[in-house]
Amino acid sequence: MRKLVSLLVIIVFLVACNNKPKENTSIQLSEEKPEYALVIHGGAGNVTPERIGPEKEKEYRAKLQEALDLGIDLLKKDSSAVAVVEAVIHVLENSPLFNAGKGAVFNSQGQNEMDASIMEGKTLNAGAVASVSRIKNPISAARLVLDKSPHVLLVREGAIQFAKENGMEMVDSNYFFTQERWESLQKLQGKVEKYGTVGCVALDRQGNIAAGTSTGGMTNKKYGRVGDSPIIGAGTYANNATCGVSCTGHGEFFMRYNVAYDVSARMKYAHQSLNEAAEGIINELALIKGSGGLIALDGKGNICMPFNTNGMFRGFAKSTGENKVLVFKDK
Repeated sequence: MRKLVSLLVIIVFLVACNNKPKENTSIQLSEEKPEYALVIHGGAGNVTPERIGPEKEKEYRAKLQEALDLGIDLLKKDSSAVAVVEAVIHVLENSPLFNAGKGAVFNSQGQNEMDASIMEGKTLNAGAVASVSRIKNPISAARLVLDKSPHVLLVREGAIQFAKENGMEMVDSNYFFTQERWESLQKLQGKVEKYGTVGCVALDRQGNIAAGTSTGGMTNKKYGRVGDSPIIGAGTYANNATCGVSCTGHGEFFMRYNVAYDVSARMKYAHQSLNEAAEGIINELALIKGSGGLIALDGKGNICMPFNTNGMFRGFAKSTGENKVLVFKDK
């Protein structure tokens, strides 16, 4: 009997070890609670030093740092969390480095179709757009839906018309063309490759949380395919009572498992910590071959950035002075 009990203990221990995240993705905070905090991501996937190269890595780190610096400066000036999320994502959308806005990938017909969403944790109000083109900054179109529409999600021409009517900057389709994304499409004709997104979660001085996500989707995706990024509860979620979340990865899995909301639900109903909730769902996705990651931030300024891929572009900053950009598993 003792041997059986011992064997069971060993099995439980091994299972627990196998289910641990690939790294410690939580952020050890100072004892002082931050007045405000910010966490961002630029996508998760096959992000390795060999694949990116040192020069491109410097570019990614510099742009992520630029986004963090802008966000923390706005929070310091008492900007609202939702305004900060929009402004920070602008920086990433305007860069060809990331799969959002300027750097959006092409679908199977050689077109750009972009998705974005944003949510306020205080009111639970949200706005989103899907399958849009010609809108320079989709995250701002999502913000318009939040502020000036009774709806949550607008798609395609309806979303574009709504953005135009409200004075959003529109651009020609050539604006989104980058040679690197075009060459990726040529290599992938006949199959679909998963790419990351950009996202931001902010906590402002009033204790309000907001989260936002913007993406170009998958390279070579079928026309009209929509992933998790514009789906509230799947790719984006914010609730002052729990946390804010922005996801990145293979959207079909994040939609099926309602990942962003599930982090909040685990905190609310299972009384888990932010780390337990966020790392738990990402570990579970890995077991079913769902690749990706997320960033999460709670009302106490705790931050978690778990992922089950080779790397994730990410960073965080807080009023207490902590400020860091990371790319690979360990740095």
